[in-house]
Amino acid sequence: MSEDSDLEKTEPASPRRLEKSRDEGQVPRSAELSTFVVLIAAGTGLWLMGGHLSRQLTHLMKDGMKLSREVGFDSSLLTERLFDLSSHALLTFAPFLILMFVAALSAPMLLSGWLFTWKSLTPDFNRLNPLKGMARMFSWNSLVELAKALLKASLIGSMGAWTIWHHKEAVLSLISAPLTASAGHIAELIVMSFLAIAGTMVLIAAVDVPFRLWDHYRKLKMTKEELRQENKETEGDPHVKARIRSQQRAMARKRMMAEIPKADVIVTNPTHYAVALKYEEGKMRAPRVVAKGTHLLALKIREVGQQHQVPLLEAPPLARALYQHAELGDEIPQPLYNAVAEVLAYVYQLRRYREHGEPGGKIPRLPDTLAVPPELDPENKTPEGTGQN
Repeated sequence: MSEDSDLEKTEPASPRRLEKSRDEGQVPRSAELSTFVVLIAAGTGLWLMGGHLSRQLTHLMKDGMKLSREVGFDSSLLTERLFDLSSHALLTFAPFLILMFVAALSAPMLLSGWLFTWKSLTPDFNRLNPLKGMARMFSWNSLVELAKALLKASLIGSMGAWTIWHHKEAVLSLISAPLTASAGHIAELIVMSFLAIAGTMVLIAAVDVPFRLWDHYRKLKMTKEELRQENKETEGDPHVKARIRSQQRAMARKRMMAEIPKADVIVTNPTHYAVALKYEEGKMRAPRVVAKGTHLLALKIREVGQQHQVPLLEAPPLARALYQHAELGDEIPQPLYNAVAEVLAYVYQLRRYREHGEPGGKIPRLPDTLAVPPELDPENKTPEGTGQN
C-alpha cells in the first residue's frame, strides 16, 4: 500500500518542477481570457476611433467610385490608383490594428506573465502520430473543450437573440426609417449587443481562468518518489553526503593531529577532555587551540602529544572551559587569559629545565590554582569553582 501511495501524484509541484515546465513553455493559458481582452480592446478602439474611421472610409469610398477617362484607358494608372487607395486604407486602420495586436499579445501575459522560449517551436514528430492524435480527439480534455464551446456558443447566441428580441420594435422600424436616422439606431443596437456579449464573456472567463490554473497545477503534481528523486538531484544523495561529511571529518582530524607536535601544551581533564594550545610571541595576539577532543579522541591527542614530548597538564576546569568555548584555530576566550598564562609560564620553565637544568636541580612546580571563571566551566557553576576538580 505504501508503494502504491508513493506512485500516486498527490504532492504539489515543486518550485524546480514549475520552473522547468515554464522553461518548456508549459504555462496556464485561457483562450476565453484572451478573447475577452481582444473584444474589449476592439470595442474601446471602435469607440475612440469610430468617428475617424467612418469619415476616412466614406472618403475612400467616394474616391474609389470616381473614375476618370485617363485611368479607364491606362492600366498602369489604374494599378497606381488602387495602390494609393489600399495604402490609405492601411494607414487609416493602422492604429486600430496595432491596438488589436498589442491586446492579443499581452492577454496571455495576464495569466502567466512574460515568457519567451524556443522549445515550443522545436519540431515534435510524436504529434504527427495518428493514434495519439485520435486519442487526443476523444480524450476527456477534448470532451470538456467541446462542452465548453457548445456552452459558450449557447450563452452568446442566447444573449444576442435576447438583445435583438428586446429591441425588435426598433429593428423593425429601421426598414422604413431614413438612412441618417437609422444609422444612429443601428449604432445603439450594436453597442447594446456588444455590452451583452462582453458581459457574457466576463462570466465565461471568470469560470475558465480558475479551471485552467487548477488543471495546470493538477497536471504538474508529483509523486512522493519523484520528490525524493528531485531532492537527491538538487541536494545530493544522503548516503553520499554522509560519506563526504565523514571524509571531511577524517581530513580535519588528520590535519588536527598534524598540529599536535607543534603545540606548547596539552591541557587534560585528565581522560575525558584534551585541548592542545600553541602560542607564538609576536605572531599571535593570544594562544590558539590547535587540537581538542573528548573520550577516545582526547586519548589519541594525549598519545600523540606524549610521542612528541608535548607537556601534559591536568587542569579539569580549564580543559572543560577551553573545549566548550574555543573552536579549532580560534584564540582562547579573554576570561581565560590569566589561567592559560600561568600554564604557559609553567611550560616555558619546564622547557628550560629540560634543556639547561636549574640551579639546585629543582623541577618547576605545577600550578595548583588556576583562575577559571565558574560560568565558563560546563560542569562547575558554583562561585567557589575556580580551583581544579
